[in-house]
Amino acid sequence: MFTRSQILRGGGVAALVLFTLGACAQMSSGSGSAGISATLSSAAEVPPNSSTATGTLQGSYNKQSKLLSWKLVYSGLSGQATMAHFHGPAMAGENAGVVVPLANPASAAESTATLTDAQAADLLAGKWYINVHTAANPAGEIRGQVMVK
Repeated sequence: MFTRSQILRGGGVAALVLFTLGACAQMSSGSGSAGISATLSSAAEVPPNSSTATGTLQGSYNKQSKLLSWKLVYSGLSGQATMAHFHGPAMAGENAGVVVPLANPASAAESTATLTDAQAADLLAGKWYINVHTAANPAGEIRGQVMVK
């Protein structure tokens, strides 16, 4: 038979275990997504150009579903955007191939894509950039390295 103090101590230990498990579950569910952002400019293009256009990318990446969601907004391009895409793997100052094309490069472009394991690893390692192309700058008018928060 248990004494009253043993029962109370046991209840306290059980409560502590349940609290710890709940905190761990909240922490792991909170780490399931990451924010992404980029600031686009002509100076970030490789090689740079003289455009005064600017842009921003905001979005999120869900680590469980591998779903990338974004909104791209830009202004001041030399003409209509002809293409826009995510490129990688590449660090700032490097060029790489297209990994996710944007179906509609118009400002404000908003969409989603489900990434492969390799694409997700490169994105999370900071090895993606986004750029917007125009007829005057077919290699890219503005570009920004994607930062993961």
